[in-house]
Amino acid sequence: MPLTTVPAFARIGEENAFAVLARATELMRQGKDVINLGIGQPDFATPPHIVEAAIKALREGHHGYTPATGILPLREAIAADMNGRFGVEVSPDNVMVVPGGKVTMFMAILMFGEPGADILYPDPGFPIYRSMIEFTGARPIPVPIREENGFAFSAEETLALITPQTRLLILNSPANPTGGVTPASEIDKLVKGLEAHPHVAIMSDEIYAQMTYDNQVHRTLLAYPEIRDRLILLDGASKTYAMTGWRLGWSVWPKHLYDMARKLAVNSFSCTNAATQFAGIAALTGPQDAVRDMVAEFDKRRKIVVEGLNALPNVSCATPKGAFYAFPNISKTGWKAKKLASALLEDAGVATIGGPDFGVHGEGYIRLSYANSADNIRKALARMGEFLSRAKPQG
Repeated sequence: MPLTTVPAFARIGEENAFAVLARATELMRQGKDVINLGIGQPDFATPPHIVEAAIKALREGHHGYTPATGILPLREAIAADMNGRFGVEVSPDNVMVVPGGKVTMFMAILMFGEPGADILYPDPGFPIYRSMIEFTGARPIPVPIREENGFAFSAEETLALITPQTRLLILNSPANPTGGVTPASEIDKLVKGLEAHPHVAIMSDEIYAQMTYDNQVHRTLLAYPEIRDRLILLDGASKTYAMTGWRLGWSVWPKHLYDMARKLAVNSFSCTNAATQFAGIAALTGPQDAVRDMVAEFDKRRKIVVEGLNALPNVSCATPKGAFYAFPNISKTGWKAKKLASALLEDAGVATIGGPDFGVHGEGYIRLSYANSADNIRKALARMGEFLSRAKPQG
């Protein structure tokens, strides 16, 4: 009798940015010059004082298991950081330390996802949202994220999608892949409307909270006491501190859900790497100059990429207000988005991600990460312009 897999695995997707990275790496191995604007990770080194904190922890013998929820000094540092940045009260007893931001998504979606349940998620949005929703057997309900709204979610449109079957609402601002930032006024409307839906939990993905531009002020969902008893906040060190490979995330949970999250931790990863947790303490409590410098550099690149994209034939690009992504509209080029992204990589040596990889509303767009040098961004834009000027569109 042949081995078979559980049917749920036929429903699980993946993050195509890693497939594009693999292909770009293979092309470079073959000698092709590729500029990678596909992968979503800062091109900065982790600040030295954070690296040294991990080395010190290893030398001091922090080699064993830690509590599944994370070491108390790190949970205290996370709570203090949120209190300092947002002026909100967060208890370390509600903070969970996890190996990367995706783990919080897994936990939240596994808790609320099952056949017969609906889960709302942003579209275009981070592809793992939908992948995990479908894996649980729940019904994924896309919340359209529209260019005409500045790629902010609409409170009215979101609330209209809620039904008695809705179990979880996923929000993301600043957003991947669009760079959209939802204004405080729209969040106010959403929270007010959620009063009529006490059966709906909320997971707010705020991993890019410290990456906003043009005097945009991030509004955390933690600032609304009326939903704190059903709010799960996702955050971590990957983007803010250029620590993607360290796998250090954290989340804030309502008291009544915290122990369920702890049990999921015990049943899956046991605990987060000990030395990485000590690095996290250094990141949060040490100097923040590197964060400010990185965001300032991203801001400069953001302006270069937006100006350059809007100069390309039949391309337009709304100015992103957060994160480090641009999401240009390429619908007037005559190309389908994924075919254009593939052609740009294979022909022009520029790695981007096709909009449909982020959801059904992503057609007509591609995503560019400006986590690359200004010189490389300019070269990539020149290659894209030359390609679009000569290549015949493929529908």
